[in-house]
Amino acid sequence: MVAIIVALLLCASAPGGGRTALGQDTRGTRFLCTAIPAGADPSCPVPAVPMQSSGAPEEDLKSTVMQLRETILQQKETIVDQVGTIKELTSKLSRCESGSWRKENSNTMGDLPRDPGDTIDHLGKTMQSLKDRLENLEQQQMRANMSGATFPNELRDLLQRRLEDLENQLLKKVTELEEEKTQLYNETAAHRHRTESTLNSLLERITELEKGNSGFKSPEGFKVSLPLRTNYLYGRIKKSLPEMYAFTVCMWLKSTASPGIGTPFSYGVPGQANEIVLIEWGNNPIELLINDKVAQLPLSVSDGQWHHICITWTTRDGLWEAYQDGEKLGSGENLAPWHPIKPGGVIILGQEQDTVGGRFDATQAFVGELTHFNMWDRVLRPVDIMNMANCSSYMPGNVVPWVDNNVEVFGGATKWALEICEDQLFGS
Repeated sequence: MVAIIVALLLCASAPGGGRTALGQDTRGTRFLCTAIPAGADPSCPVPAVPMQSSGAPEEDLKSTVMQLRETILQQKETIVDQVGTIKELTSKLSRCESGSWRKENSNTMGDLPRDPGDTIDHLGKTMQSLKDRLENLEQQQMRANMSGATFPNELRDLLQRRLEDLENQLLKKVTELEEEKTQLYNETAAHRHRTESTLNSLLERITELEKGNSGFKSPEGFKVSLPLRTNYLYGRIKKSLPEMYAFTVCMWLKSTASPGIGTPFSYGVPGQANEIVLIEWGNNPIELLINDKVAQLPLSVSDGQWHHICITWTTRDGLWEAYQDGEKLGSGENLAPWHPIKPGGVIILGQEQDTVGGRFDATQAFVGELTHFNMWDRVLRPVDIMNMANCSSYMPGNVVPWVDNNVEVFGGATKWALEICEDQLFGS
C-alpha cells in the first residue's frame, strides 16, 4: 500500500522520471505509472514491469483511491465529532470555572436539583456520560488503527485532561454541598435549641403565674378559663375514678362559643376513650356519651351566662337525668345499661379524648369558663341539686372534689379566683 502511494506521488511530482509510457487514444492523454522502490532515484531508469493488460493496473488504482477516499471521509467525520465534543467539554468546564452553574438568588448549581443527594446523582450521571463518550472515542481509534488510519493522540490526551478536570470539579461541588448540608444542620439544631429554650422559659413563667394564683379564699374558690378553641388548652383532674355503677356530675359553666360550646369534660380509659363525655359539637344538641353510647340532653348554655348543670346516670336500665339551674329538663333510659364505669382513666376539662389523655381535636374544644366540677358515685337527690344551684349549700364530690391542688392546667389555660355564689349574688 505504501509503495503504491509513493508511486502515485512520484507520478504527480515528476512525470518525466522513472518509466512512463505515454499513449494517445480517442479519449485524450493518459499516464501509466510504474511502481519503484521507496528509496530509489526516480531519475534512474527502472525496468518496466511487464503487464499482462492495461486494464488490471487501472482497476487496482481505482480501488486504492476509493479506499483512501473512504478512509479520509471516516477520519473527517471522526475529527468533526471530536471537535464538537471538545467544544462541549470546554464550554462545560468554562461554566464550572466561572460559576455560571449557579442560579441567581439560589444556593444550588444551575439546573441541578436542590437536594444535595439529587445533585450528586445528577453530576455522577454527567460524568458517566462523558466517560462513555471517551470510551466510544477510544473504540473509534481502535477501529481506525485496524483499518490502517491514524488517530491523533493529542486529541485523546486533551479529552482525558478535560475529563479529569470535570471529575475534579465534581469532587469540589460534592465537598461544597456536604459543607452546606453540615452548616444547615448546625443552624437547624441551633434554632431548635433556641426554640426549646424559649418554650421552657414560657412554661416556667406560666407555672409561676399558676402558682401565684393559688392564694384563693377557699380551696374551691377558683375557675378554669379556656378562652380559645385549640387542641392544646385544657385542664386535667389529677384524681381518677373507681369502678362505678352510678354517678352524678355537676359543674358551673359559662360559654358564648358558637356553633357548639365544645366538650366541657371527658373521661377516657384504656380501650375506650369515650367512657364518659359531655359534648356539644356544631349545631347538634348537647350529648352525653357513656361507653360510646349517646343520649341527647335538652340543655342550652351558650348565652354567655353562668349556668349550673348536673347529670345523673345509673347502670340499672341505663337511666339518666339532666338538670339545668336546679330544674330537671329531661330524662331517659337505655343509655349503656348494665355497663359499669371502668376505673383508672383520665378526666380532661375542655377537650374530647381520642386516646387516653390526648389526641385532642380543636373543633371539639370547650371555649369558656367552668368551676365547681364535682363527681359522686351515686345519684343525688333533686333537692341536693337545687340547693347547690341556688347556692343554699355546697357539696364537694366524694369521688372527684373541686379543689385547687387536684386541678392542673396546660397550654395556656389558666386558673383564676372566683367565688361563684358571690358572683351570682352580686351579678358581677
